[in-house]
Amino acid sequence: MNALELHNDAIVMDGLVIAKWDRDLFEDMRIGGLTAANCTVSVWEGFQNTVNNIVEMNQLIEANNDLVIKVKSTADIRHAKALNKTGILMGFQNAHAFEDQIGYVQVFKDLGVGVVQMCYNTQNLIGTGCYERDGGLSGFGHEIVAEMNRVGVMCDLSHVGSKTSEEVILASKKPVCYSHCLPSGLKDHPRNKSDEELKFIADHGGFVGVTMFAPFLKKGIESTVDDYVEAIQYIFNIVGEDNIGIGTDFTQGHGQPFFEWLTHDKGYARRLTSFGKIINPEGIRTLGEFPNLTEALLRNGFSETQVRKIMGENWLRVLSDVWNEA
Repeated sequence: MNALELHNDAIVMDGLVIAKWDRDLFEDMRIGGLTAANCTVSVWEGFQNTVNNIVEMNQLIEANNDLVIKVKSTADIRHAKALNKTGILMGFQNAHAFEDQIGYVQVFKDLGVGVVQMCYNTQNLIGTGCYERDGGLSGFGHEIVAEMNRVGVMCDLSHVGSKTSEEVILASKKPVCYSHCLPSGLKDHPRNKSDEELKFIADHGGFVGVTMFAPFLKKGIESTVDDYVEAIQYIFNIVGEDNIGIGTDFTQGHGQPFFEWLTHDKGYARRLTSFGKIINPEGIRTLGEFPNLTEALLRNGFSETQVRKIMGENWLRVLSDVWNEA
């Protein structure tokens, strides 16, 4: 089986896409053979505005139901594959939308939210992000983790501070994830994870999605798909072949105002970081080029079985566990 045949046959799951949602994007997802993606519908928004975002996403999915379907289970993901469509799993990059109401976890789960990042870069009621002095998981945060375990929502720690992450990993009775991260062993950056952090999450049953966001890669905007594979190999060597997947952090279609919003606390307050020019690695600049990643993994020595795991099967296994499907 050649690379394209393998890609077309495999489950291809992207653990984080925060692109501009429209038909053009969904068409590109189909060109890229994407089976499913965790699509961000909340970052700095509170409860009401997040509900409004979900309403818009529901309407967009319905208007483009020849290309996409809504995902609430791994069976839905496999169904999307059978239909040659892309499954849209809704996720948060900040638990701010839960506000101070534990019951909102169930509400959003019922609306189709399956992955929630505990914090986005800074402090919230649950814990601390990676750009702030880390006070760890709060008492309320412990309650939220327990409720997320109960109703079946995955705890994501990608933008979360080291201490808060460690305490979520220890508190959770279900696997947690870094849905989109890179190793600080290849580039020192506040958003990248140390070898020790990567090993710790894997040793506790957790999962690592590898991003290709250029500012966090060793060669920055000069990176290629092979540099992305180098980062995958680095993490693979630490966490093993069963605890790794893809989480690109595709921002396709967005302009500079979007990045200004993302890089300020709460979208408008103090500046937290600056990315400069954003160019995805050569060879996987768009979602439509996803088959090039499968080819690059094979070219760099990964076996067909390992490629299938990395490209999506591992995500399905861990999500099935977290979503209480057994």
